[in-house]
Amino acid sequence: MTKKDTSLREHVLFHLLIYTGARKGELLALTWDDIDFEAGFIRLWRTLFQTDGKHLFQMPKTRDSKRLISLDNKTLSLLKKWRISQKEEEFANRIISSANNLVFKIEDGTPLRLAYLNEKLNILIKKHNLHPITIHGIRHTHASLLFEAGANIKEVQERLGHADIQMTMNIYTHVTNTLKEQTASKFQKYIEL
Repeated sequence: MTKKDTSLREHVLFHLLIYTGARKGELLALTWDDIDFEAGFIRLWRTLFQTDGKHLFQMPKTRDSKRLISLDNKTLSLLKKWRISQKEEEFANRIISSANNLVFKIEDGTPLRLAYLNEKLNILIKKHNLHPITIHGIRHTHASLLFEAGANIKEVQERLGHADIQMTMNIYTHVTNTLKEQTASKFQKYIEL
């Protein structure tokens, strides 16, 4: 995927999905007030859902889903760039910024549809003949990469907002089995040299 394939908004959205492991409803409910550029984190405390064609914000099902997620410098820089671009577009089009202060919205200030990300992801998958993955699959990939990078179960559980550690353990078990298979394969290749 190149920057030519996506708008800046889409690029930032997919980047946040990959780098934070947040749920799509959490990202689409994100406001600029939820981002602390100084401390380097985002606050996830609500989610967007749709019913009867209406956008509604609700608190997550569990208190563990309310969390702070630390951000790396690249992600913070990308968010700053998006904020400037969004403000410039609003100014150029004489749009009065909406009261909801959403990070990701359409021109009239309303949230993006939940299906928007799925549609954009499917377009990219088809265009580049990529292995199919869902938005939720990106979340699991984030968790898997955290484990491979050395994060412990509790750290991953907190970052993903899992109330039940068993959910996190299921991802960990999958990663562990995959790494075991890769280790055996690496050993075999080494011996056969």
